[in-house]
Amino acid sequence: MHPAQLLVVDDDPIVLDSLKELLSLEGYSVSTADSLSGARGELKQRQFHTVLLDVRLPDGNGLELVEEIGATSAAVIMMTAYGTIEDAVQAVKIGAHNYLTKPLKDEEILLNIERGLEHRSLLNENALLREQLEQNLHLENFVCQDPAMRRALEQVRIVASTDTTVLITGESGTGKTVTVRALHENSKRADKPFVEVNCGSLPETLLESELFGHVKGAFTGAVENRRGKFEVAEGGTIFLDEISNASPSLQMKLLRVLESFEFEPVGSTKTISLDVRVVLATNQELSELVSKGRFREDLYYRVNVFNIHLPPLRERRGEIPLLTHHFLEKYRSQNTRELHGFTPEVMRVLTEFDWPGNVRELENVVQRAVVLAQGAFITLTDLPVEVVGEQVMPEPEEGKEILPLKKALGRWEKQIIIEALRANNGLRKETAKGLGINRTTLYNKMREFGLLDM
Repeated sequence: MHPAQLLVVDDDPIVLDSLKELLSLEGYSVSTADSLSGARGELKQRQFHTVLLDVRLPDGNGLELVEEIGATSAAVIMMTAYGTIEDAVQAVKIGAHNYLTKPLKDEEILLNIERGLEHRSLLNENALLREQLEQNLHLENFVCQDPAMRRALEQVRIVASTDTTVLITGESGTGKTVTVRALHENSKRADKPFVEVNCGSLPETLLESELFGHVKGAFTGAVENRRGKFEVAEGGTIFLDEISNASPSLQMKLLRVLESFEFEPVGSTKTISLDVRVVLATNQELSELVSKGRFREDLYYRVNVFNIHLPPLRERRGEIPLLTHHFLEKYRSQNTRELHGFTPEVMRVLTEFDWPGNVRELENVVQRAVVLAQGAFITLTDLPVEVVGEQVMPEPEEGKEILPLKKALGRWEKQIIIEALRANNGLRKETAKGLGINRTTLYNKMREFGLLDM
């Protein structure tokens, strides 16, 4: 990966040199400027990830530049020896990521740059997600013909316009995340943040801080105040995946949030009010967890206000051909492969397989097959052995000759070339293109297999 591009703007040459040395040693690519005009010139030259900007400069106030820099998606960290609360508030209002007072501490600078880079990454990720959502997450664009899935999408359409808490249930890989994103995109909160938290991917000790934030000194390593995901999602939607993994203490806090939409950051007594849409998902049966004492009953009734269940793929096999061709189109375009489809044997195997990983597993299998395919069609040999089972390697017939591997594979290869030539009326250029090889390779293979007269 290329190092992050930083721009330091300060009229003090000692500050410029010391910051450049510090940040370069940390692996950053650092440019400097000693004035507003110099900074503008640097900004025209390249895209920066983070800008450290002094407030008082020879040709103006650094705040003038904040809004201009904001358009580049760079995180701006203001620096000044004459800081006031009013200036700090103004800087943050117009787009600065943070406001530091001199003399600067190395640890403080590095921590803020790290936070600034995270902020910029989140902005870019949200912009990309927004573009993808606008293209793909309109409900009419969903690949769906199964009645149960159509009912689920109709429920999404109905509940999207409300602020009702929604619980999405279904096995892993059934499409819970994309369904939640579609719900957000089709809601009145679509232009506000969408924040996803996987409750199973973080240790219990960090999850409460991740969700609700913390104040400086709340625990070891809490060197500054930090906003939690609930606060970041203000006005938008927060998606709590794998909610069944929430600890008892976290369940209690979530219950209060869902009842009053208020919370306190870890280590703080200040109450924060929220305006967020809460959507949760689980691949476990919460009612069973309640009966076992692992999930609070009162929280269960709070989260199970509106339940949308996504059936597993094995219960909607009729959609497998539709999904399979959808993923084929997606990945052959991404990999610029000339593939015409699947052999009948492949489609039969894909339709009969139980897909424990559901749609996610099917997509991965198709993506892999697109990469591996050597001919115009995806064959059984392009599928993983756990999907194909015994289809590729049938039991040998008694007394049948066992061929060397190279010779056996050659028979398969010859048959594929014959079928491709017939499909293209003997046109070698089109055949080579369909097989994903060049004409010289095709000619050599035809000569090897005695097919030059075809």
